[in-house]
Amino acid sequence: MTSALFVVSEEGYWGEECVEPLETLSDAGVEISVATPTGSKPVVDERSVDPDAVGEETAERVREVHETDPRLADPAPIATVDADDYDAVVFPGGHGTAWDVNQDRHARGLLRDALAGDEGTALVVCHAVGLLAFTRDDDGTPVADGRDVTGFPNEWEEDIVDENDCMPDGRKLPYWVETEVTAAGGNWNSDLDADTCVRTDGDLVTGRGPGSSHAAAVELLDQLGVRTSA
Repeated sequence: MTSALFVVSEEGYWGEECVEPLETLSDAGVEISVATPTGSKPVVDERSVDPDAVGEETAERVREVHETDPRLADPAPIATVDADDYDAVVFPGGHGTAWDVNQDRHARGLLRDALAGDEGTALVVCHAVGLLAFTRDDDGTPVADGRDVTGFPNEWEEDIVDENDCMPDGRKLPYWVETEVTAAGGNWNSDLDADTCVRTDGDLVTGRGPGSSHAAAVELLDQLGVRTSA
C-alpha cells in the first residue's frame, strides 16, 4: 500500500493545508502516519478555524478532523521516523512551521532523504516551503537551489505582519519564506493572478497556500501513481 508521512507543526499548522491533503490522500487509499517535532499533538492555528476568516464549512471540517482524527491525536516524534519507510513525506504549512518544523534538523533530514534517490517524493505547502531554504543536500547545496517552487508569497505576508514583522498574536516572524527560498536559489513563482498554484520539480511538489492544498494533493497522487477521481 502507498504510504505518506505528514510532518505537522506544534506551533500552529494551517488547518486546510493539513486536512485537505490528509483526507484527499486517505480517500485515495494512501496509508497516513503523522509526526510532530516532539511527538505531542499538533496545534492548529486558531485563525484557520475561524468561520469569519475561512468560512463556516472549512472551519467546521478542520476543527472536526483536528479533534477526532486518531492519526493527529497520536503522532510520533520526528526524530524516530525514517523517510525511507514512506513513499512520500508531506509538510503542511502555517506560520507555526517557521518556529519549529523548518528549524528542526530531523525535519530537514526527512526532506533531504525523501528527495534523495529515485523512490521518494515530497509535498511541501505554504510556509513549510521555507524548509527548502534551510535543508542541504549531501554536498551542502540548498534543496531549493535551481528548483521550480512556490509557497507563501511576500505580498501576502505584508498583509499579516506589522512594520516590525510581528504577527497578530505578538510573535515576531523570524523570516519570510519567499525571501529565504529565493536567496537559496529557488526559482520562485507564486502566480498571484491564479486561483491555485502548484509547482512540480522532479520529486518535489510545492503548493502556494490553503487554496492550493487540494490541487497539490492531487498532483502528489499523480506523482505516486495513485488513481483518483478528483
